[in-house]
Amino acid sequence: MGSQKKWPVTLTAADRDALVRVTSTGVHPASMIRRARVLLALDTSVGPVASQEELVVRVGVSGETLRLVAKRFTETGGDVWATIGRKERELPPVPSPVTGEVEARLIALACSQPPKGHVRWSLRLLEKHVALVDDIPDLDDSTIGRVLKKRGCVLI
Repeated sequence: MGSQKKWPVTLTAADRDALVRVTSTGVHPASMIRRARVLLALDTSVGPVASQEELVVRVGVSGETLRLVAKRFTETGGDVWATIGRKERELPPVPSPVTGEVEARLIALACSQPPKGHVRWSLRLLEKHVALVDDIPDLDDSTIGRVLKKRGCVLI
């Protein structure tokens, strides 16, 4: 099996017991149980591993899943919990344009007097005025509404 040559999986007795407990007792996410079953099937410490086709049928996953779990086990340095658990995202995919300073400026603008010809601020009117201000990024009315709602500001 190609992935066993590149990414061999060798478990300690304690890791093997922990994986058996994950697959047989308690409440765990299905993806965690599936990865634990794959690691147990790929373990070379108990003897030779079956062919990839046999493992695919026995464990009920694709050959690609077998390869990816073995690769992740090797990349994490043999850490079983890092292999079967979810990867934590380091940063959000897109940073939010609303920082504390932008939020403060937006609230100050919403609490100020509305422009001439308007009785009160509306979200659309705030959106137009935010676009005119240079140091506040362009925000749409739904984002402005979320910021104001989060801080308990009511447009009267």
